[in-house]
Amino acid sequence: MFLKEFPPKSKLDTTLYGDQNSKITKEHIENSIDGLTIEEALKNNRLFILDHHDAFMPYLNRINSTSTKTYASRTLLFLQNDGALKPLAIELSLPHPEDEKLGAISKVFTPAEQGVEGSIWQLAKAYAAVNDSGYHQLVSHWLNTHAVIEPFVIATNRQLSVLHPIHKLLHPHFRDTMNINAFARQILINGGGILEATVFPGRYSMEMSSVVYKDWVFPEQALPAELIKRGMAVKDSNSPHGLRLVIEDYPFAVDGLEIWSAIKSWVDDYCSFYYKTDDVIQNDAELQTWWRELKEKGHGDKKDEPWWPKMHTREELVETCTIIIWIASALHAAVNFGQYPYAGYLPNRPTVSRRFMPEEGTPEYDELKSEPDKVFLKTITAQLQTLLGVSLIELLSRHSSDEVYLGQRDSAEWTIDTEPLKAFERFGKKLGEIEERIITMNNDEKWKNRVGPVKVPYTLLFPTSEGGLTGKGIPNSVSI
Repeated sequence: MFLKEFPPKSKLDTTLYGDQNSKITKEHIENSIDGLTIEEALKNNRLFILDHHDAFMPYLNRINSTSTKTYASRTLLFLQNDGALKPLAIELSLPHPEDEKLGAISKVFTPAEQGVEGSIWQLAKAYAAVNDSGYHQLVSHWLNTHAVIEPFVIATNRQLSVLHPIHKLLHPHFRDTMNINAFARQILINGGGILEATVFPGRYSMEMSSVVYKDWVFPEQALPAELIKRGMAVKDSNSPHGLRLVIEDYPFAVDGLEIWSAIKSWVDDYCSFYYKTDDVIQNDAELQTWWRELKEKGHGDKKDEPWWPKMHTREELVETCTIIIWIASALHAAVNFGQYPYAGYLPNRPTVSRRFMPEEGTPEYDELKSEPDKVFLKTITAQLQTLLGVSLIELLSRHSSDEVYLGQRDSAEWTIDTEPLKAFERFGKKLGEIEERIITMNNDEKWKNRVGPVKVPYTLLFPTSEGGLTGKGIPNSVSI
């Protein structure tokens, strides 16, 4: 996300955790930001941060009492003139050894390529990747797609008749979700399950994702709102979709906004046919009961939040259904189906760290100087964990042969109403145009972030796919 202040600050309770603010200083980074001052870089939206410090710091004493040894990380990045981000510094923090109320003990590492400093930088990146892979699996993937969509599936089936237009609209986006979540509870996210065995929070994984849920806000799951919240976009009526991206070459945002817009146009056309006025929505007893159950029971911990749509207008209905479809389809595709292509080589994306950073003057430090690769492998995910973890993400990244993708229905007879059928046909055509646009942009050298230095094109929001391990395709639902 965009860095709003320097140095970065913590939101943790100081009475419990002491001073947790960042120890990154101007001296660490100012010689690496193209001659800009920190103030100029902030003003010009050139500094970004990957900040996992607050999410993990409260758990580190418990996590590090096991065989896992890790840190809470902050990674600072700089937006270069060519549109690519480069790392400036990685801060690794531990609770104070005497009392966590005394604040964090932090060390800051900066890029290096040669000698022991280069090896230390590689380890610093590995620790940051361990944090990020855990957060990705527990929050970005499990919490923000699988978990939060489940109450919508239940309420829709409990409160809306199968003949209700909103049931017909949403039903394809709930295909197999309850089955896959039930399966996950048996072998994946259960106590002692695969997830606990393969990501660094271990037995605290589900507790951690549950705590992060306190910050979940339904309207902020809309892609435009999410990008604005992270500082990755600003409102601009002269830009496509009413947003100007802070990083123009940001494939997830570029493709995602096209998909979001297509979904919203389809939902608007559909809802406009059945709900000519706001009064019809307000007087739809099934719809109002559905929405009440979602707020009061499905997401009951959030029932008193002021941000819930009132469900009094067609605009609120369209936005709500668009968010639901976005979460179930495109968002899940973006965070799930790239796991094996991007993280299947574990040294590039470790999920666990087993040793702390070697300290100068120790045998571990001497070993790092003489055999850096051996130390790296001793530090990251163990062989059995690697085998289990890679097998898991390889399975999760596969499409089934009978998958139904966005813009498709498993039955052509889902409605007899002509206008919705025409609108759905337009939706499918628009998705086809988006596919062509993605192919064109991936072949255009101007958009270097779309392929990266390893020449892997960004296709996670390419709407269709064949079965198997493809790194593309947006299924209608959270079905794996």
